[in-house]
Amino acid sequence: MINLKTILGASLLALACTSCPALAHPPIDAKQAAAHFDQDRADILAMAGNYKVRFDMQESTRWDPAYTPIDKKTSGGHEVVRVIEDTGRKIVLQHILVVKHDGQDMVIKHWRQDWEYEPERVLVYADTDTWKWEDVPEKMRSGRWSQTVWQVDDSPRYGGWGQFETQGGIRRWRSNWTWRPLARRDAVRNPVYDRYLAINRHQNTPDGWIHWQDNTKMGSKDGKLVPIVQEYVLNTYTKFDGYNVQAADDYWAATRDYWAAVRAEWDDVAQKKGGIGIKEQADTGTVISAELMQLANDIQNKTTTTAKAITKARKLIADNTRQL
Repeated sequence: MINLKTILGASLLALACTSCPALAHPPIDAKQAAAHFDQDRADILAMAGNYKVRFDMQESTRWDPAYTPIDKKTSGGHEVVRVIEDTGRKIVLQHILVVKHDGQDMVIKHWRQDWEYEPERVLVYADTDTWKWEDVPEKMRSGRWSQTVWQVDDSPRYGGWGQFETQGGIRRWRSNWTWRPLARRDAVRNPVYDRYLAINRHQNTPDGWIHWQDNTKMGSKDGKLVPIVQEYVLNTYTKFDGYNVQAADDYWAATRDYWAAVRAEWDDVAQKKGGIGIKEQADTGTVISAELMQLANDIQNKTTTTAKAITKARKLIADNTRQL
């Protein structure tokens, strides 16, 4: 016999679950947050080290029937990750690539990630050439960390907030949905999409850590942003010392004061101008990226002083950013 009461109960449960995704990460009470704080910090700090990196990128599902997904692409290299700031509630990790060029070791300052505990707001990618402050909902701040990612010239790339969680015996940090501009790997192809909507996950492994991205590539169609294709990116950082790690540390020792001043200038602009508005140059970062990077090289090569380079960098940033 059909039990109408059972059917009605199941139907009500199904209706209630329309809000289940929002309840998947409910507010964290202060006691629970305090209990996990030290482990959160340890997981973030564990990303520092010397690594062999593999970048694995795959366009998969096409959402636009006129689009043909590109072939899977893998690349790799050697990367040093250093803690350059740790105040307890804020941790800053700087990535530095070491590559071979014409038989010589070449150092390239790479991306930077800032982690902040229980932030009130995050600098996020808002639209072309524009990064704005976005408030974190008050009830979602407790126990959570924001991650802000910066480009090679320390200009912003994307920001988001999320929490550490354990599922299936694996502890990971998972972001909210975040917008980000084109990466160089796509920008050089002049694609029909011009930004990503993504979720990021960071997970420690026995051999290092992984950064997993679920990217929806979005483009403009009839004046509206629409999904073009789905992409999955898995960046694997495996502990490895078999390369010229010292070259990266020497570069940072020579240029860290310069880059500290550059970071401070970007922060000052973001505070005073309501965010950061600057022309993007997707294959390098911003229109001033090459000049800011060259100033650092000049310091290391002793063709300029740190003080002179800082003065030029501040002017470059001031002259190329706008009020939002």
